[in-house]
Amino acid sequence: MRKTILVTGASRGIGRATAVAAGALGWSVGVNYAGNRAAAEAAVDAVAAAGGQAVALAGDVAIEDDVIAMFDGMRALGPLDGVVVNAGIVAPALPLAEMSVERMRRIFDVNLFGAYLCAREAARRLSVSRGGRGGAIVFVSSIAATLGAPNEYVDYAGAKGAIDTLTRGLAKELGPEGVRVNAVRPGVIDTEIHASGGRPDRAAQIGATAPLGRAGTAEEVAEAILWLLGDAASYVSGAILDVGGGR
Repeated sequence: MRKTILVTGASRGIGRATAVAAGALGWSVGVNYAGNRAAAEAAVDAVAAAGGQAVALAGDVAIEDDVIAMFDGMRALGPLDGVVVNAGIVAPALPLAEMSVERMRRIFDVNLFGAYLCAREAARRLSVSRGGRGGAIVFVSSIAATLGAPNEYVDYAGAKGAIDTLTRGLAKELGPEGVRVNAVRPGVIDTEIHASGGRPDRAAQIGATAPLGRAGTAEEVAEAILWLLGDAASYVSGAILDVGGGR
């Protein structure tokens, strides 16, 4: 069955891979991006080349008006079936004692508050009692939520731990509304996010220590996300699926 989904942070990494894989299924995809319009348009083209259709939707997930406008923009593709809450950021590796308030606020604003805003709008648009037709929400958490990311990203890890709690609670809220809520918890994945944190070689270095002996790919995480969005996972809700190579 063809679906219409919104993917936040879809101009790069896991979000982009998810959008393109959805396009290969013939799905329609909202490609959200924060600032790099060229990358978002390239993702839209890639979705179309794979067999789907897509629109680029600008918006900072930490800003309420942007999030509402982003969801409103999905009307161009038709009724919404699913949302992938993926947008996230890291900052240069530091122990907590060295982190500034500004850094922590931005990490929490994007990774946690932004996820809550997107989940709220998804709940409003998908819930059958509000005129939606049900569907699925998939959060992109992180293995950092269980490992803690000491001396690197304890702020990011804490935000992702809260996403795990949100997944379980929201699944119980929205089950009666015809909405399934799940999460994937990626391990070290070879994407651009490591360079944005100042360590472009981090995936290769840490990936080599995983039981499977390598970093994962964005496409491998996308496969898990699409399964959770799809009809094959029709009785799966409140689940957190680790895609971490055994870490």
